[in-house]
Amino acid sequence: MSAKWSPWVGDLIHDEDVDRRGIVTDVRGGTLWVLRPEYGVEQWTSEHPARLTLLEVRPN
Repeated sequence: MSAKWSPWVGDLIHDEDVDRRGIVTDVRGGTLWVLRPEYGVEQWTSEHPARLTLLEVRPN
């Protein structure tokens, strides 16, 4: 991960900690990333943005 990049809402990522792809749905306090699978409604969180690999940036 680049030191300049941090995942943000709408980005498609791979979470290395749980070995899953997901979409960032919220960033709370700059320390907690809320994620959901590409398809589905469940959620999980990550406190380690360095373990989130960018797969695709949300289109503008």
